[in-house]
Amino acid sequence: MPSTLQAAITDTAPSFWLIADQLNARNETERLDYIRSGFPPGWVKVLRNAFHLSNSQLEALLATSLSTLERRQRQQRPLDIVGSERLDRVAALATHAAELFEDQNTARRWMVASNRALNGQTPIALCETEIGARQARRVLSALQHGGVV
Repeated sequence: MPSTLQAAITDTAPSFWLIADQLNARNETERLDYIRSGFPPGWVKVLRNAFHLSNSQLEALLATSLSTLERRQRQQRPLDIVGSERLDRVAALATHAAELFEDQNTARRWMVASNRALNGQTPIALCETEIGARQARRVLSALQHGGVV
């Protein structure tokens, strides 16, 4: 693991955007290995704070109960493969949005706002599945190319 990603992990308050950029700098094989080994439990708090997620939103997004997430944090055990993959999807989509909007705050707001082009769902909630994340990426692509969404 590179030192900048390690620094993001061990920092007491790492930025979601730093983590997302570091993840997206990896190739697919490296990301898959990292997902399989499990993301650090502290990243849950980073995700929650970045997008102001409620307990129920966090549980749904990571497919894990809050008590399990808290226990993993206390025991310093990594996220499971499902939660890690979903967090990776959020990072990839958020980074794409930040690049398109040229602003992380605008990207953050877009990620948590209900979107008519996504049947009223939020892009972050769609990251629960790859198909949902793909739908959100298509909306970003349409916005980037001036298409209708």
